[in-house]
Amino acid sequence: MNASGTIDRPLTHDPMKQAPMKPFASEPAGSAIPETTTESGAISSRQNRTREMQLQPEALARAHMHERMREADADRQAVRLISARRMQRRAERASLRARRALAMAVMN
Repeated sequence: MNASGTIDRPLTHDPMKQAPMKPFASEPAGSAIPETTTESGAISSRQNRTREMQLQPEALARAHMHERMREADADRQAVRLISARRMQRRAERASLRARRALAMAVMN
């Protein structure tokens, strides 16, 4: 059985045994990172790409949580504004009641 690996289950995790990443024909010339061999013999550009690919979910989750925190802050600010307006209306009604009570007391 000669099955090739998938994204979730690669055939091997060893960078030396992976197929090299070739640039697409649609990519402009020189846009791909040149492959250089390090002291250990591994191809560094391929390692960098896999590291970036491994860190992408973390970056995506961080951005998602940042957006959720921003939404939560906006919601809290809206709730504070609504309660402040409600308290202001309540205070205005209490002021009117006190003014009416004072006028009634002066007239009698």
